[in-house]
This record gives sequence, C-alpha cells and structure tokens, in this order.
Amino acid sequence: MFCLLSLSMTLGAQGVKKKAKKAEVVAAPKLDVKKLEEFLRHLNLWTPEIAFEVKDRQPAALLPGFEEITVKASLGERFAEQKYFVSGDGKTVIKGDVMDLTGNPFTKENALIRNVGAPSLGTLGAPVVLSVYTDYQCPYCREQARALRANLIKTYPKEVRLFVHDFPLEQIHPWAKTASIAGRCALLQGEENYWKYHDWVFDNQEGLGAETFRGKLMAWAPANGMDALQLMRCFDNKETAADVEKDIEQGKALGLNSTPTIYVNGRKLAGSVSWDQLKKITDVEVKYQATAKNAGDTACCSVSLATPGVK
Repeated sequence: MFCLLSLSMTLGAQGVKKKAKKAEVVAAPKLDVKKLEEFLRHLNLWTPEIAFEVKDRQPAALLPGFEEITVKASLGERFAEQKYFVSGDGKTVIKGDVMDLTGNPFTKENALIRNVGAPSLGTLGAPVVLSVYTDYQCPYCREQARALRANLIKTYPKEVRLFVHDFPLEQIHPWAKTASIAGRCALLQGEENYWKYHDWVFDNQEGLGAETFRGKLMAWAPANGMDALQLMRCFDNKETAADVEKDIEQGKALGLNSTPTIYVNGRKLAGSVSWDQLKKITDVEVKYQATAKNAGDTACCSVSLATPGVK
C-alpha cells in the first residue's frame, strides 16, 4: 500500500542513426510520433484525455540500431514517464530495460540518487544504502518510518546506511511540503534534531494541519532542546525550500509516482514494504556486496579534506 499520485504506465522509447558506407552519413528516419502514440495508447489504455509527449530521444548505448525514447503521459498535475526502445526502421518496439551483464544492474538508478546532504542514519561507508522517498502526510510513509526506526540500526549496526528524501505529494497532501521544509530546517541544527523532528511529525500526523502546523511546531521545538528562534526564522523564510525542490526533481527523474518508495542499493521497492520483506532483500544485498563491491555508501562519491602533514 502507498500514497499514489500518477497514472499507470509501461515503458517508452525510440529512434536511431545509421552509418552509410564510406564517410557518408545517412540521417535517421523521422520518428512517426503519431503512429507510436496510437500504438502506446492502445497498449496502455491511455484514453484521449491523457496527454502524450515524446520528451527525449537518444541512441541506445547498449542496443545498436535502436533509439531510446522517453514518453510522458499526463492528466492535469498527474504524470508518469517511461522508456521504450524503437528500431531505426520504426517497426519494432522493445518494452523493458537493456542492461550491461558485467556491471551493476541498478547503475542508472544509483546515478540519479544523490544522497549527499540528505538526512542519514547508520554507518558511514556501509555496503548497503537505503534511500527512502517519503511524504510526511502519507500514512503508509508513517508506518514505513516507524518500522525502519525500530529495526534498522538494531539489525544492521554497521552494514546499512539510511538516507531520507522528501517527495511531498502536494496535490493530495496540503501540508506535506511545509513539513519537508521544516524538517530540513531541523537538519541544520544537527541530525539528532532532525530525527527528533522526523519522529514527532509522524507520531502526530493525524493532529497536524496546514493552518495549525506552524503553531504546533513552535510549541514543540523549545520543549525538545532545539533553538526555536533559529528554526522558525528558517521555516518562515523557507530557507530550505530549494533543498526540498532538489529532492522532488530527483524523484521525478527516477519516475516516482507514489510514496513511500525505497531504493536498496538502487533496487526500487514501491509502496509499503514490511520489515520482514525489507530485511530479506537487505540480507541478500549485504551478502552480494561482500564480493561485488559495486554499490553502497562509497560507490557514488566521497568528500574529503586535506590534512596538513598527512599523505
């Protein structure tokens, strides 16, 4: 179960450039967008009120003779994006992913997930990373958060690191983005204070509202060891709104349309996942990374400062 804001979809794609003999280059045939649209509308049951758009075309790096095409279907504020691979002659459409057998199957997802600067919990350099996209007003996110808080560190004291990303579904949750901005303000006072805030919002979710949120935050903060003046200045000026927007854009790039969504070293788990299910998947990844070493907290990037006298 999950908080959903989107359309049901499949995958989209297209096009290609062909090389002629000698030095002559033959232009790729023009994509018959109308024909592709008719085919995909029938395939996906996209009714006429759903807008169709080809957003991107590029040569398929792992599939010679095909182009990768990103297709967007939208209805008002709701949308979904998918990829297809279409042959150069326009006669063949492949639905699915093309992967490099010698690499990590979730390389593309890991490249899009930017965990640096996000609230975190767990061991620095852990072999397994959980990246959670959440909405503070989503009841399923609340249950997922509670399960993670109760079990994660106790079960994986060194093997897993958790990062939290904001993905408020504003059209159905009027104060979710407000809560995300406040959460990032709490983070500026340290991760310990962020986690206090995180737990408070989810524990009091049913009693919070768009009009009452600020007042309840002001009452809660000083009673829980936070600098209330600094927190409210940050909140009122929306100083962390840009950080929240970055998470939202990141989620859109990943094609998210529901919360909670968890990535386990890039493996997507959409909707509410029980702790038992998540543990089984995490155990598999911990074991796999013992030899693969192609994901985890250090796979993407690292930041270090030069220390005088230390090489």
